[in-house]
Amino acid sequence: MAASFCGKRLLLARTNLFANPRRHGYIVLVPEIGEDLPEKNPLSSSPHGLPEFNNVTIEKCVGAIGQQAIAVEKSVRAVEERLEQAGVSAAPLSDVIKEIILPLEATGAPLETTWGIAKTLYLGNSSRMPTKSYLTIHERARGARRAKFNSVPIYRALKGALEEGSTRNAALTGEERRLLQKYVLEAKLSGIEVDGSSKLELNEILERLSQERTRFRSKRDVAVKKYQQLVDDPALMKEFPPSLLQSLALDPSQAMKGPWRITLQPAVAERFLEYCGDRTHRWNLWQADTRKCSIHTDKSLENSSHLESIRALRKRQAKLLGYESYVHMSMETKMAGSVEVVRGALDELQRYARPAADAELGTLERFAGEQGFRGPLDIYDVPYWKRRHLATVHQFNQEALKDYFPLPRVLGGLFQLAEDLFGVKIVERVGVDVWHEDVRFYDVVEAAGGATSEPIAGFYTDFYSRESEKLAVADNTGWMVGIGSGSSGNRPLAALICNFPAPMYGKPSLLTLDDVETLFNRFGKALQHLLTTCRYSDVAGLSNVEWDAVEVGGHVLSHLLHDSATLRAISGHYTNDDPLPEPCVDAIQRRRTHLAGYRLCRELYHANLDLQLHLTSDYWLDVMKSLYPRFHPFPLDRKDAHPCSLLPIVSGEWGAAYYGHLWARMIAADVYSAFAEAKEPAARQEVGRRFRDTFLALGGGCHPSEVFRRFRGRDPSPTALLQTLGIYKPQQQGGGAQPHPKTGGTPTGNDEQQ
Repeated sequence: MAASFCGKRLLLARTNLFANPRRHGYIVLVPEIGEDLPEKNPLSSSPHGLPEFNNVTIEKCVGAIGQQAIAVEKSVRAVEERLEQAGVSAAPLSDVIKEIILPLEATGAPLETTWGIAKTLYLGNSSRMPTKSYLTIHERARGARRAKFNSVPIYRALKGALEEGSTRNAALTGEERRLLQKYVLEAKLSGIEVDGSSKLELNEILERLSQERTRFRSKRDVAVKKYQQLVDDPALMKEFPPSLLQSLALDPSQAMKGPWRITLQPAVAERFLEYCGDRTHRWNLWQADTRKCSIHTDKSLENSSHLESIRALRKRQAKLLGYESYVHMSMETKMAGSVEVVRGALDELQRYARPAADAELGTLERFAGEQGFRGPLDIYDVPYWKRRHLATVHQFNQEALKDYFPLPRVLGGLFQLAEDLFGVKIVERVGVDVWHEDVRFYDVVEAAGGATSEPIAGFYTDFYSRESEKLAVADNTGWMVGIGSGSSGNRPLAALICNFPAPMYGKPSLLTLDDVETLFNRFGKALQHLLTTCRYSDVAGLSNVEWDAVEVGGHVLSHLLHDSATLRAISGHYTNDDPLPEPCVDAIQRRRTHLAGYRLCRELYHANLDLQLHLTSDYWLDVMKSLYPRFHPFPLDRKDAHPCSLLPIVSGEWGAAYYGHLWARMIAADVYSAFAEAKEPAARQEVGRRFRDTFLALGGGCHPSEVFRRFRGRDPSPTALLQTLGIYKPQQQGGGAQPHPKTGGTPTGNDEQQ
């Protein structure tokens, strides 16, 4: 997935930057940046062996990255020279790791650490690491990192090693095979096997793709900013919570009086549809949102032509690389492994989701009628009446629940959960250099080792929003940044950076349930980074994990959050520590299943739309019209053009891969079902240790299908997700058979020998 980043795009797609995903494209080396550094590296020379964040400056980061990038590129050239002198075919298999991988690892690991430090500062203290400076560092580091994957001699040597007979191949561990496979696949998807005029064409395609994606995103950004509606009638805003009114008010000090600015920013538009009781205003906002970037509004901002160009260019790119379609190319880096497996899982989920959605909307419409609503519901009515129904029938009140989730209590409960399940202790360490006084540092130690055991990993936390210096995005309140992978004898380091409300007027930071879910999710991802046992940085933690499995760890922790015991353990009223009332526990659990079929249908629609756009050459409007009725009970508005503003699919990193979000939830639900089946504490701890030894330990060093089999003893199934959402009805299967028993892809290579 080739990408060139600009400041505006970085703010909108930051999550992908911090995961260091594989990218299908060529390197563009940026001009050389500062190379001068003192002999002692100021970024990692503290007595604790941790970064000296107090002494980190832009100049030092730029200088370190420049020096380390040159070291990486020199290392690549040195390996190439040795291979060319010896003759690739003569390189003994036993020397592949020693002569190729280890030298690259030695220079690559420091680069990854400095890059992680820069990312952490960018998110945690943007006054010390502005966007422009971080972009310079990011592009230089990314270019250097890609050098080893675009080396023809290295590619040939590693491909030859993988093609050796099984007897000689046995010298490689499963992790090492995965590492070599990563190198070969990265190079292949970058076009290393394409030559002559085809290579020139591929270069041209990638350049045009970058331009078209940038234009698509830029027009969408302008369209979002162009729409503004000022509301000065307090009666229209009477159902909005005070915190939301304050964020929308032109003058925050007059939050209850207004006026308020309503925009098409997703976080604003979604909340407005939830709380606005006036149907006409909901319609106005919804139609503006679905028609933006189409020929029905400002024609200078239409994205239809760019959408079609991007689809055509991706198809040509895939053909040149030897694939039937862009989707088939995408499957190379996915756990599912094939279009057929993905389609089978999505179809099975839809078979249950659509009947559930129809029933749910019938119930919602009856409720709305009882409350005085006249006429059938439409799609723009659902968010409002969904909230009203959840609050009235199920007694769910997000604002009132905040008092029971003070951050210190939630964090303590989360750490205790991790300690109980995964056999570790999390201990705060003081006196560590940090980038702000709010930041804390924690060591992770083996529980079995006692109080004197050496830390195996460590992580920083920076939880409070800081408007003047901290990057804040309304629709993303948290990130996990990997700082060091733990290779080359170092301990893994990570940072959890969120934008939760800061303590005020003697109150601790009070979290919404959405905030709590964000914290659990990001901590689950951090555990995959911190508890990895992989030796090599390119497959450690989340690196090299297939895209449709990379979110599994976070989702498993989110599932654990909804256990009754967990909810009670992490909650308590901030004034007197009174326990969370049982009706509130029930309301939180009902929220997860409320309109679950309807929500699942919408996710399935976007997943199928993405696949179909990249599998066929049919005009996008025809694709949308054919798919929409399968997943929506509402008629498609004749001017609806929502594909013209779908950033993740069209201009982002999730083209032909959007299903991966739902796939990861499906796998995580099946993983969680093992915890749910363990009724006794000892059995639950055994499941936790097994989860640590597989999903948390093996990282990208083992194919996720094999990781799942080692954990669960079988292939994954959609049943657990359907059960979690409360929409699985065994009688629909006829005799109660398990739906679609096999959805796992085939592992690449023989991971069983690992």
